[in-house]
Amino acid sequence: MIAAVITGITIVWVSDSSQINPISAAPTPTRSQAEKPRSRSHCGEAKIPVRAPGSISTASSPLAPSSTGFFHTRRISDSDSLTYVGHGTVLIDVDGTRLLTDPVLRKRIGPLVRHAPAPGPETIENLDAVLISHLHRDHADLASLRRLDRGTPLLVPPGSRGFFDRLEFAAVIELAPGETARVGAVTVAALDADHDGGGRRQAQDSQAIGFLVEGGRRVYFAGDTDFFPGMEDLGPGLDLALLPVWGWGPNVGEGHLTPAGAARAAAAISPRLAIPIHWGTLYPFGLRRFRSNPLRLPGDEFAARVRELAPHVETRVLSPGESTSLA
Repeated sequence: MIAAVITGITIVWVSDSSQINPISAAPTPTRSQAEKPRSRSHCGEAKIPVRAPGSISTASSPLAPSSTGFFHTRRISDSDSLTYVGHGTVLIDVDGTRLLTDPVLRKRIGPLVRHAPAPGPETIENLDAVLISHLHRDHADLASLRRLDRGTPLLVPPGSRGFFDRLEFAAVIELAPGETARVGAVTVAALDADHDGGGRRQAQDSQAIGFLVEGGRRVYFAGDTDFFPGMEDLGPGLDLALLPVWGWGPNVGEGHLTPAGAARAAAAISPRLAIPIHWGTLYPFGLRRFRSNPLRLPGDEFAARVRELAPHVETRVLSPGESTSLA
């Protein structure tokens, strides 16, 4: 194992013989959310001291399974929560560490219009890091990124740093699959994804990745991907899988999961809980009045398919802006 410290985050290259455990995470609910989560539910380690918001630890290590070969104890916080902000944007809050994925915070991106409430300012407050899965404009929106505190570290795909350097964030850290970074009380690992990297100016060869977050819980954020060989190796012991189930138009193309494909992925990785993302948010201007089903239905279609393929996996369908407790 070779480690290198880069601007406050230690990146660890994991050897082929090492094993990265999957992980979990979530956002802090408001009082009303804590009293009554608004999701539609379909059922079928050692505690790390909490730091001040925004702080980054400088130590990291590869994640390993319990030495007993049976299980390891995790003390889980009942304040862990998750907010589906919309499309690929999710606010994950676990062990007091707040992570925001693929921020899209605007009402419109080119011809794509937001058909969901605009996120409030609290969504981007006290973030510990932002995770970017790839450079397509509906996942790496420059105008949305400019709303963030420049002291927030960005964890980005390999080959993309040149694209983000123009934003002058204090830390832009590339993570290739198999590399990890310690952020607050959790470890974030980059994973494979089957999707075009969305090369942009100064980052033509960038890749697409997913993320695995490990703290008191284990969460898989798939980003944007199709099913790929090895996805099933993320289990066992996964608490939450955030799986894309559609896109931004009336059809989905290569490199994406449909509700049926995402249900297959849920059956393969067998998380305790699966939440569909990448649906119900962005849609071409004017198309909703003629073809609204691709905007409205993928979340519930995913839940129905999971009940058929993996009834032991609970699903919660959140509309954009809704939160759920992970307790």
